[in-house]
Order: sequence, then structure tokens, then C-alpha cells
Amino acid sequence: MKSINNMRGLQVLATSSVGLAAAMMAPAFAQDTQLGAVRVQSEAIDPNPNATPGVPYKAKTSGVERRTRPIAETPATIQIITGEQIKDSGRTDLRAVLLQQPGITIGTGESGNMFGDRYIIRGQEAKSDTFVDGLRDPGMSIRESFAIEQLEITKGPNSSFAGRGTAGGAINAITKRATTDYDFIKGDALGGTDNYSRFTIDANQALSDDFAVRANLMYSYGQVPGRGPADRFRSGAAVSATWLATPDTELTADYYGLHAKDGADLGSYLIGAGATRMPMAPLPPVVTQEQDFQRTDNNTGTLRLSHRFDGMFRFSNILRVGRTTNGYVNTAAREGTTGTNNPGGSYATTTTSTRQSWQDVRYFANQASLFANITIAGLMNEFIITHEYSDHSVLNGDYTATSTGHSNCITGNGTLLNAYCFTNAAMQDIGSPNLLGRVVTKAGLKHDWQVSTHGLSLMDTVNITENLTLFAGVRADWFDFKLDTITGAGVRTPYDYSDTLTNYHAGLVWQITPEINVNASYGTSQDINGGESDAGTSSAYGGAIFFAGSIAGARPETSETFEIGTKWNLFDDRFLATAAVFQSTKRDIMEGDAGYAATGTFNTGANRVSGVELEVVGMLTNDLTIQGGLSYMSAEVIKSATLASLGRTLSNFANFSAGAQAKYRITEELSVGVIGQYVSKRYGGQPDRAAAFGGGLYSQPSPAYAVMDLFATYKYDPNLGLRLNVVNLFDRNYYLAAYQGGYFLYKGDGRNVRIGIDYDL
Repeated sequence: MKSINNMRGLQVLATSSVGLAAAMMAPAFAQDTQLGAVRVQSEAIDPNPNATPGVPYKAKTSGVERRTRPIAETPATIQIITGEQIKDSGRTDLRAVLLQQPGITIGTGESGNMFGDRYIIRGQEAKSDTFVDGLRDPGMSIRESFAIEQLEITKGPNSSFAGRGTAGGAINAITKRATTDYDFIKGDALGGTDNYSRFTIDANQALSDDFAVRANLMYSYGQVPGRGPADRFRSGAAVSATWLATPDTELTADYYGLHAKDGADLGSYLIGAGATRMPMAPLPPVVTQEQDFQRTDNNTGTLRLSHRFDGMFRFSNILRVGRTTNGYVNTAAREGTTGTNNPGGSYATTTTSTRQSWQDVRYFANQASLFANITIAGLMNEFIITHEYSDHSVLNGDYTATSTGHSNCITGNGTLLNAYCFTNAAMQDIGSPNLLGRVVTKAGLKHDWQVSTHGLSLMDTVNITENLTLFAGVRADWFDFKLDTITGAGVRTPYDYSDTLTNYHAGLVWQITPEINVNASYGTSQDINGGESDAGTSSAYGGAIFFAGSIAGARPETSETFEIGTKWNLFDDRFLATAAVFQSTKRDIMEGDAGYAATGTFNTGANRVSGVELEVVGMLTNDLTIQGGLSYMSAEVIKSATLASLGRTLSNFANFSAGAQAKYRITEELSVGVIGQYVSKRYGGQPDRAAAFGGGLYSQPSPAYAVMDLFATYKYDPNLGLRLNVVNLFDRNYYLAAYQGGYFLYKGDGRNVRIGIDYDL
């Protein structure tokens, strides 16, 4: 039996190894020799194949096999968050994990984009640029971390690797897979404030020397911290089986399933005008209604095949089939007017509005790669030829939410807001009343969206000299785009077009010493008209723009980035420091109108983002582990059909952000940690457009914020551990993003405390 507990790594640190060796070789009659202290510590083997052994927050390699060199030797800014770091943080939803990293913000999207999370990397949209094990994950869904081995954030245009989109970068989740190397069972049970509970099991069993299975199970429930009765429910399963058919052939089959249902809280809203624009204070009551929901169901199957022909050639194939359904009906609070209550006097009221939609996503993808090591002109070339086919189909529609109760607190036949809304006569909060009494039914289909793509890429890595390495690649994507708009009567109007996208990347790494290098890189990306599947014909949010009744006629939006950096891989590969300066320019932007219409302008916009990013990860000492960084950037609209936008910053863009997670081992059993984050002020607005502006000021501010978390772990014995997390220690009211009209303002979680038990068999 291969037990992970019986294969503990032993790290021996001797303060006087020379003295120890001398004592062993001395004659028997020699005097006793005083030896230095010998310290032996055990470290559990990490089943993550990309991990740096003994360094819990540092990954050595990417989980994407087409990145053939270690992270420290790759000419790109790639932040990696390991599964161990995610576990220590106490954060479980993918959005919460990502927002701890500098250079990433989120936007609200239309209706709050309740389908999922709208990520923004280096000022550019990335909501459709989320990948799982190197394949695009097209569902705009709630995403969980229970099955993630490590999370990779690649900064800068990435289309030669990933295909269309990826203007600011890409997010790639590497999932947990079965291994024949170890047997283990890991269980976690947590409870906490806000009725929180979470249970996970991660079990791997090698049934023979060449076949293994692994299962990850998860259940979680809790109210939104500080905003109950709004709540979050998650249940999931991820099952993997690996078969080593021959010494050169490996086959892996995976299934991933997630059911998530939230009674979502859209937070606060902005009040005032001009220089006085600010979040509502005190916080408005929770307006989530009993019939409100945000629901995701994800079912995905993946089959992987890897075969090595000889020392020169290897073949890899990944095939995935999946379906994700998403839907939401949510009540948002917003600033109301002043009315007269029944006892007399005046008051300011909070009104409500309903936001709703549904989405059905089906996708098929197959990625086949041939790896060939071929010597040309005396230089060994690591070629990778990849063909990728994908077919993504998305249906979008609405719900009908009929109010049978008080709508926006109006009683009687008049229009005056003449009743208390969310308080009683003493102005005391009465919780989440069922004011609207809604009946919710699924309505008809609005948009039928489909993109099928054939992509062909060639990449090469070659050591030009002993210290100089060249990376280069080119990719062409041939796509067919189809969009049907459907009226309430079921009448379809089809629009379709085809085009080809060609993108490149190139990079150089000069190894100054074995530990230190400098690097330079260039990369491009392209995106298409109507490329955001959840937006349909809402041109303001990446939906299709029409002209003269046709969707065709626009060039692809094109981004390019120049980056220069350095990487210092120190302390025997246990600590990595990265610094990079970059400039990204996006041109030929299609600018939508201010609302839901398909009207807009073709290729009239351009923006530029410049900045510097720093990151450190690894062990500074044998007891101190850290991952953190900072990002300082500036954004500017350099071309627009709206001349007043020139020179302004981009919407939902933070000039400065910083974050760090540090863990210190006090004793062999006890470790304590701290997480800190700061994000500067941002302003609401549309994607790729200048932030909302009026009266000489940016008009939809989301204030800067700083938050701190604490955590601690205690190893009671080799199998049993305890864990404590205090999230948002000082219970700050902070906001993640502002809607372009200020009608809602996403609120970060309030203070919450969680205590857990970890048990390993």
C-alpha cells in the first residue's frame, strides 16, 4: 500500500554537517566531539505534480503542458495560486480567490452579470477567457475551487496559446487528477458565523500499479456574511480515473459536476451627484426576496490521452463535452425619491428593480498536440503543433417575474411612495420582507448564439546559446459565427459571418546566472464582433453590433503587448521574485451605444494600458512562506467616436492594487498567517470604454479599500489538524465594482469566522 502518510518527505537541516562528518571519520580514541543541532522536520508530499517540493505556495511548472519550461524560465507574467494557498485563505469561490491578486478587478455587467464573474485583467475584459486545463470554459457560471490543484493567471495578450479574446490575459484552472503514486483520503469539516458549514473529501486510491481513481466531493452552505438572509449553497463532485495502459501511454477520464444556488445580495448603491457621489450610508437593508435566486448547474466530461513514441515525439489529446445552465432573478436596491409616510413627515426611501435572465451553454472541444524535439543547424528545437476544434452554443432568454404584492413600496392606486419599504414605523430593519410576492416563470428564447472554430498553431522553444533561449509561436483560427434573434412570437432573424484570426508571440530569456534572468516578450490577441455570448445584441457589453441590417463589416479587435522583466529564482528554487514593465494597446475596438441596442460603431476605439508588476512567492526562511505582489498601471482612451472620452481612464480599472498572503510556522504544530489587500478607487462604465463622466468628474466611483484577514493552523498529530480563518478582520464596508449608472454597488463580504477540522488517512 502506498500511503501518503508513510511517504513523508524528510528535510534534514544540520548546522554543522562538516563537524558531523569529521566525527564519523575520527579514530575511536579521539575525544568526544560536540555536534551542532540536527533538526528533522516532516512535510507531507504534495500530490500536485506541478508543485515545488516542500514549498506550499510555489508551483514549479504550469499545468498547461504546452508551456514546456518552468515558470522561472518563461518570458511571461504568470501568477500561480496553489491549492494549499487557497485552502489557507479560507476563500472558496473562484472570484474571491482571484480578487486577492493585484492587477485584477471585476465589473458588474448589465443586470449585474449574474451569470457569473466578469473579470478584468490589466484593464481588459476576461469574462469569456476562463479555461480549465487549457481548454476554454464558456459557461458564464458560478465557479468553485474544491477541485482545483492550482490557479494560473497569465497576463497580457494570449491568443497564440488560447485563441480568440484574452486581450488582458487568461485564467486557467488546473484540476485534481488521479495518480498511481500515492493513496490518501483527506477530509475537511468547517463551521462558522452566518450559519456557515462546509464539508469536502479528497480521496485517491491506486487500485494497481497502473490504475488509480480519485474523487472530490463538496457541500457548502452559508448566509452572505453580514447580509443574511441572502445566502449561498454549493454541492459538487469531481471524479478522475487514470490508466497507464503501457509505459508510454496514459489515459485519464474526468467528470466535474457543480450545483450552486444563491439568494444573491446586490449590495448597496450610489447616492448624490458630482463631487458628493458616494455609497449609501448607512448600508441599505437586504432587499433579496424569497423568490430571488442565482443558479448554476455544470456537468462536464473530459478524456485525455498521452502517448510517447520515442525520445523525439509525443502526442497528447484532450476532448471535452459539457453543459452549463445558469439563471437568475434578483432584486436590486437603488436610490428612491422622498415621499410622505402615513403618520406624517417625510423620508427618503429605497426602491427596488428586478434583474433576471437565463442561459443554456453546450460545448464540445478537442485539442490535439504533437510534441517534437528536432535538431536543426545544431540547435535542439522543442516544436509543438496543435489543432483545436471547438463548438460553443449558447441560448439566452428571460424570466417573467410578476409582482403580486407591494411593488417598490407603493400602496393604493397612486404613484406616491407612501408606505414603509424595509423598516417598520420606528425605522427598524425588518429583514428581507416578501414585499413583491412574485410569481416567477421561465419565458421564451431571445438569442441563439454559436461559434465554431478550427485553430492551428506552431510553437518552438530553442536554446540559441547556453544562456539565451528563444520562445516563438503563431496561431490561425478560422471561425464561423451565428446569431439568431428571436421575437416574442418566435420569429427568428439569422445573422452569420466567418473570418480568420492570426496571432503571434515571441520571447527571449537571457540567463545571467543560474538563478537570475532578464526577459522580453511580445504578444497579440484578437476578438470578434459579438464575441460575448451572454450579451446577445447588447452592443454596450460585447454583444453583436449591426450596420445596415448586417453583422459583418468589422475588423477584429486587436491587442498587442510589449513586456520586459526579470525573474530571480533563489534559495535553491524555494523563492521566486518577478518584476515586469509592460505596455498593452488595444485597437479597432467596436464601441457600443449606451444601452441594450445593437447599434454602435465599428473599429472606432483604442486604449492603452501601461504599468509595472512585482510578485514574490515561496519561502523566505524555513518557517516563513509568502505570496504577494503589487500592480501600478495607468489607462488611457487614445481613440474614440466620442471625442470627450479621449484621455480618460477605463471603467472598472484600478491604478494601484496590492495583496499578500504570509504564513509563519511558530512550532512544528502551530502556524499563523495574515492576508492583506488594497485596491485603489475605480469608476463604473462600459467595457473598453472611458469610465462614466459628468460635471467635470468621474461620476460612478467605487471607493478604494483595504482589508485584512487572519488564519491559523494547528497540527494535533500527523493525521488531525485544526484551522481558523477570520475574514475581513475589521469588518470594513468595501465595494468591488460599481454599475455604470450607480444603481447597484457590489459589496464585499463582512467579517466572518470559520473553524475547521482537517483529517488525513
